[in-house]
Amino acid sequence: MKLNNLFSVLLPVALGSASLSAYAADLPKVKLFTTGGTIQGSGSNRDEIANYRPAIFTPKQLLDDLPELESIADMSSEQIAATGSGGIDTKILLKLAKAINSWLAQPDTAGAVVTHGTATLEETAYFLNLTIHSDKPVVVVGAMRPFTAISRDGPLNLYNAIRTAASPQARDKGVMVLLNDEINAARDVTKTNTERVNTFESRDLGPIGFADSDRIVFYRKLLYRHTHKSEFDVDKLDDLPKVDIVYGYQEGGRAAVDALIAAGAKGIILDDSAPGFADAVKDARAKGVVFVQSDRKGSGRVLTNPRSMATGIVTADNLNAQKARQLLRLALTKTTDPQEIQRIFNEY
Repeated sequence: MKLNNLFSVLLPVALGSASLSAYAADLPKVKLFTTGGTIQGSGSNRDEIANYRPAIFTPKQLLDDLPELESIADMSSEQIAATGSGGIDTKILLKLAKAINSWLAQPDTAGAVVTHGTATLEETAYFLNLTIHSDKPVVVVGAMRPFTAISRDGPLNLYNAIRTAASPQARDKGVMVLLNDEINAARDVTKTNTERVNTFESRDLGPIGFADSDRIVFYRKLLYRHTHKSEFDVDKLDDLPKVDIVYGYQEGGRAAVDALIAAGAKGIILDDSAPGFADAVKDARAKGVVFVQSDRKGSGRVLTNPRSMATGIVTADNLNAQKARQLLRLALTKTTDPQEIQRIFNEY
């Protein structure tokens, strides 16, 4: 008899049915919110780790695959979406944030876990970091190999994510991203490799903790504003201002900036710079469009300086372009003043 089956047989005998009910009631309540991605993906063969369909397996199938959770958490689940990470849009983000806020607002809940495709996982995680109004743990989890693959990484990632969400030590750590046994802060982490299981890294700062076999362990706290200290409230919003990204490169011109503004952009993230942007930025600033200067190199701060302040361009600190976009979208729901938006970027 398998160990898991033996456990399920012996535990009721040892505890009795009434004791077993009390045992389950004592477990921390964690809810799984699924959006799809590779972690729920299916390939035609077990050795197929690239050509697969995302978001095939259901929340129930993910949880049924991990009977070990019966001693970790009192689990429930809700499907928010079933898509690859490229399909995540504003509607899904708002639905997800509202659902998690509603769950965590209940006094007897312990935490939440979100499945997500890895390509845009960091964007969703940072959006939640800005819009969840609870100090209870929220852990975003993905996988680099589909659910059907040999040596799939999804089940262990999910198991560790739930362990983390159930841990009292994980409170007030902001939204976290968990893959490959590492716990990273949503603000700091980025995907660095297209294929490898150690793809998620916090380049400047490193992980905040680890999901080790003996316990969930943390080594640092976050000093910037997040989650329950955030000023952003999306509960009554059904859309967000349009913000786009323009990539800087040699001989980059104004065409992309002009086209995005013509398409309705209220803000633009400049991912690095190009001389050709200057006139377009000046013209757009006169129309009230907000610009944020980020950088394409992947680590390090964009420093505030008198020249950027004089032009009304906000600096992104060490946020990459895709995360700066999420913050600017939320900032624009409150103000279009560059100085106030700079304050927001300095604090979050």
